[in-house]
Parts: sequence; C-alpha cells; structure tokens
Amino acid sequence: MKTLILAAAALALTAGMGMAQTVRMGTEGAYPPYNFINDSGEIDGFERELGDELCRRAELDCTWVKNDWDSIIPNLVSGNYDTIIAAMSINDERKQAIAFTQNYLPPAPSSYVALNDDVSLEGAVVAAQTGTVQSAYIAQTDATLLEYATIDEVLAAVRNGEADAAFGDHEVVRPYVEESEDLTFIGDQVSLDEGIGIGVRQSDDELREKLNAAIASMKEDGSLNEMITKWFGEDAQTHE
Repeated sequence: MKTLILAAAALALTAGMGMAQTVRMGTEGAYPPYNFINDSGEIDGFERELGDELCRRAELDCTWVKNDWDSIIPNLVSGNYDTIIAAMSINDERKQAIAFTQNYLPPAPSSYVALNDDVSLEGAVVAAQTGTVQSAYIAQTDATLLEYATIDEVLAAVRNGEADAAFGDHEVVRPYVEESEDLTFIGDQVSLDEGIGIGVRQSDDELREKLNAAIASMKEDGSLNEMITKWFGEDAQTHE
C-alpha cells in the first residue's frame, strides 16, 4: 500500500511540474492600439499580441481580464489578476504601490490636441485621462485639468467645447487626429516617463523575472521592434 501511495504521489508531483503557471493578465480594453475590445468581444491590440507571446516564451498559461483604468492598480494589489499590461508608464509614484518589469516600449512623447492650431495652452482648460502621467503633468502646470475615464471622453471634451485641448500619449491620440477632419496637434511634445512596462505585485519577484527574461529575448531577436512597428507604424519609437 505504501508503495502505491508513494508512486501516486510521485506521479502527481511529476504532472504538476509539467504544468504551466497560470497568470491572469489585466488590461483596460479601451486604449487602442495598445488594447481594445474587437468586434468579437475579445481583448485585442498590441498588448494582447505581446502578452500572449511573452507568456509563450515564459511557459506561462495566461488568461485575460478586463478592468477599468481607474481601479486597475488596486485590483492588481488585491489579487483580482496577476499583471497589468495596459500602456502603463513606469514612474516613481506607481513604484510605491507595485513593481514593474523592464520596459517593453521605450519612453515616448505625449501630445496636445485641439480643434485648431491657434489655441493657446497658457491657462487653458486641458482634458486628460484620469490616473495617467499626462493628467499628473497637467495638474502641475497653470492649466485647468479636466479628467475623464477614457481617451474617447477626453477627445469628446475638446469637440464639445468643455476643454480647450486634450493631452495624451502621442501614439494613442495620433490615429484620432489622422482620421478626423477637426482635430490637430498643437504645442510641443513632452516626455514624461521611463517607458511602458508590465506591472506586478511587489511580492511577485519570480513572475517579474520570468516576464523580464521573455521581454529581453524579444528585444534581442528583434521581434519586439517588429511588433511595435506592426501596431504603431514605421515611425514609432523602437528599442535600439
């Protein structure tokens, strides 16, 4: 009997060692082209493709969880998912609450958008998405900050006259400007962060290192730069 029990235990251990770690990938699903919900109702975009590839390389069994931006860090910390892969800029304030992998996107500029190019930014009313590095930056200027839950609402505030200008990640607002007949870029671009990385709980060192190794391998073989240009265009900033 003992032999049978020991054999069964060994078999269970062997099977467990062959199983991939299950990781829940948290994202917003409302920030194209980084992440969005496609016509089939599924999470899509650059970060979905990137996340799936990182999980494959790290031998992780990943599932995807959609969460509103304004509660995305608290829900990671409380255990509702295991990562944040949602165009989250790495900065010192967020490092106090969570840990980050190395960046998978290099530092990129943020841009102002308005209805015409003669809008003055001095003392202007500027819309930005709540909880972003862009909103934090505007709050430190002489502008009046209006915060909105999504980038669509931010740009709608400009169109309906609530705000003089919008301020957001350049690669996010660029398609809106290019595809519209009314929006235009104004002012100078601003660099605000250390790039974009995956957020994890501060206690999850093993998971962070696995993801770091996968990101490093994609940088080394050039596949990450290829994925960046696929989703953001040939002019997008890539890793050197």
